[in-house]
Amino acid sequence: MIPRDAAHTLVRLAKGFPVIAITGPRQAGKTTLARNIFKDKPYISLENPDERDFALTDPKRFLARFPQGAILDEVQRCPQLLSWLQGLVDERQRMGDFVLTGSAQFSLIESITQTLAGRVARVELLPLSASELGQVNKLPETLTQTLFQGGYPTLYDRPVSPQDWFSNYVATYVERDVRQLIAVRDLGQFQTFVKMCAARTGQLLNLTALGADCGISAVTAKQWLTVLETSYIVTLLRPHFRNYGKRLVKTPKLYFLDSGLATWLMGIRDVQTLETHAARGALFETWVVSELYKQRLNAGLAPDLYFWRDNSGQEIDVLCETAQGLQAIEIKSGSTYASDWAQNLKKWQTLASSEFPNSTIMYGGESNFERDGIKVWGWRDVTQASPPS
Repeated sequence: MIPRDAAHTLVRLAKGFPVIAITGPRQAGKTTLARNIFKDKPYISLENPDERDFALTDPKRFLARFPQGAILDEVQRCPQLLSWLQGLVDERQRMGDFVLTGSAQFSLIESITQTLAGRVARVELLPLSASELGQVNKLPETLTQTLFQGGYPTLYDRPVSPQDWFSNYVATYVERDVRQLIAVRDLGQFQTFVKMCAARTGQLLNLTALGADCGISAVTAKQWLTVLETSYIVTLLRPHFRNYGKRLVKTPKLYFLDSGLATWLMGIRDVQTLETHAARGALFETWVVSELYKQRLNAGLAPDLYFWRDNSGQEIDVLCETAQGLQAIEIKSGSTYASDWAQNLKKWQTLASSEFPNSTIMYGGESNFERDGIKVWGWRDVTQASPPS
């Protein structure tokens, strides 16, 4: 197992909460992490029909089998169990008693909110980060290979190609699990929708245009996109609310949470094609944003990531909330620094004045340096660009 940065957060939270919930996309490593950190607890998968039937028909006796707590995997398959779990942990008053995992964030979090409020701490686990891969020398040698491969653990644990794995992942999980949540009848239409979302990663979200391209209404497009978001396939980066005297764009930007999945959905089947593909810049931006998300979620923090754009087109790719104030990050996929990369950051510094502590450029090169008071970080050091506060 590749050590996960979220392990420290899990151990810390288990000292102060009776229930720990680990949520995230399928195949991100939730079960492996839970079983590795909580080795002394029995493991029960509610995907197992016998276990699920027992939990549904006799939840009290089901839980009574675990006097020292347990890991309950895919607990969203049996949400009724959480009400019985509430009474049990209240009675025991023991921290780190039960560990829950689940892939369908929407149904799981809805149940947790209703029944375990104040008793549960949540860790959201995304696929492997560059930091985690770098610690075990498994980060791909080139940026393009990194974008192409993404971060799902299986691609680093087994001799399987990204194109084979993503093909089965999309068919098995995205099309099956996500479709079930919204009862999509037309598989072809939903496949087109997911691919159209991938083609728009890193762009402002236009639900009307997205729906029209897929033959669905904007209302349906919004519903489907919400399910992709709550299933950890995509995220929406919200515009920052401060206008600094400018009229702001209020539309969010769409990002996939794994560059490899987005690459496969775009129809890019080899590294050579990606090297010169028109979407390479958007995929690099997608990768950086997802890395910033992972960094904060692994530390148990809210992402607190935004972008800023006015109606004249001036834009800052990412704004991070830090203890020192807002940090602005520009993302450039080029491997050689260009002096005009800092223009938007300098304009932003003028607008934001003292509220702006530092500026950073993330680029596709290897070196780290400073230009005109702006730190420039190579792609391998993405986690150094904006350490969580």
